[in-house]
Amino acid sequence: MAAANKLGLLSRSLSSTTQFVKPPVQVFGLEGRYATSLYSAASKLKQLDQVEKDLNALQVALKSNVSLRMAVTNPIINKKLMSNTLKETADKLKMAPATGNLLGLLADNGRLKNLDTVINAYKTIMAAHRGEVVCEVVTAKPLDSSQSKQLESALRSFLKGNQQLKITSRVDPSIIGGLIVSIGDKYVDMSIASKVKLYTDVITSSA
Repeated sequence: MAAANKLGLLSRSLSSTTQFVKPPVQVFGLEGRYATSLYSAASKLKQLDQVEKDLNALQVALKSNVSLRMAVTNPIINKKLMSNTLKETADKLKMAPATGNLLGLLADNGRLKNLDTVINAYKTIMAAHRGEVVCEVVTAKPLDSSQSKQLESALRSFLKGNQQLKITSRVDPSIIGGLIVSIGDKYVDMSIASKVKLYTDVITSSA
């Protein structure tokens, strides 16, 4: 069965109705497709908060437990065995059915290595569900207090109505300078690294 069909089943198989529940914000990429299907399934089962709680616990475990992290990213482990094991584990830990189904599906498709990014995508959807607008800011070095306040003021202009801004920051020296901002479903790359690449591509193509 194709992965796309299995994603649809993640939503349909957990509910008596096949009506798709559209998330409050669009998330892109492979992780976005899994997270969107999970949101639809959990919404119909009224398990949105429980699933988020399960995934938060899983994410903490992945970061703190090296053995678990190695197991879910090991491409040699039998997919079917891992799928069954994860479903049984989710059941024993009294996780929401939608959570167990997601883990089994990721294992079946050999996508467990994407679990962390799928969790982040689901958290983005849930933040929007609560009226929060998630914003990630990536800079080459930490911003000082004045810069942070200026940036937050600028980002608030994207908000509507009673929306709340939730900012997370991380440092990535590889962008050299400038910043990369993702807010809701918008993405803006103002890094020096991206400009260098652009100029390099232009020079190379005209050579």
